[in-house]
Amino acid sequence: MELSMSPLQIYVEKTLAIIKPDIVDKEEEIQDIIIRSGFTIVQRRKLQLSPEHCSNFYVEQYGKMFFPNLTAYMSSGPLVAMILARHKAISYWKELLGPSNSLVAKETHPDSLRAIYGTDDLRNALHGSYDFAAAEREIRFMFPEVIVEPIPVGQAAKDYLNLYVTPTLLKGLTELCKQKPADPCIWLADWLLKNNPNKPKLCHHPVVE
Repeated sequence: MELSMSPLQIYVEKTLAIIKPDIVDKEEEIQDIIIRSGFTIVQRRKLQLSPEHCSNFYVEQYGKMFFPNLTAYMSSGPLVAMILARHKAISYWKELLGPSNSLVAKETHPDSLRAIYGTDDLRNALHGSYDFAAAEREIRFMFPEVIVEPIPVGQAAKDYLNLYVTPTLLKGLTELCKQKPADPCIWLADWLLKNNPNKPKLCHHPVVE
């Protein structure tokens, strides 16, 4: 009896980042920091939210004293929303941001983004999702066309690697040891490109118009 296994996928954690209206002119500089910190910018869009949209985005803050000022600030001009991806993206992005109050950040985390670009508790320059549930909701809000994949349990990743990656990689590493090239990383990359079992098959039949 043969067991068929459907292709599994390995997912990389994603989080939502927002460059707030008062520092949009620093976008290129901030994106450079993001990329150098190991993140991939999966999607980006520049938009201006209405006060109503801001109220919906920050619905969990509704009723708090600062809520009217927050929605006014976030709707005061264009902002940049980005989906960031990397291992433990949510916690690493929060760490890079620093404390939510920029005045505190300047004292305790002077190298953090909010210390560098923020002004005070309200105008703290950048946003990051608090946890996975918030990231999922916020990404859907800013990028409604994007599907946010669930993070798999460890066994799913192991099954995928054992079935689709390890056999080919072992062959490549074995050949690498035989060849002993001067630049093993480049050689292995080229070998994997040539021997990828999942690369598309090209049709060479003539096309009849």
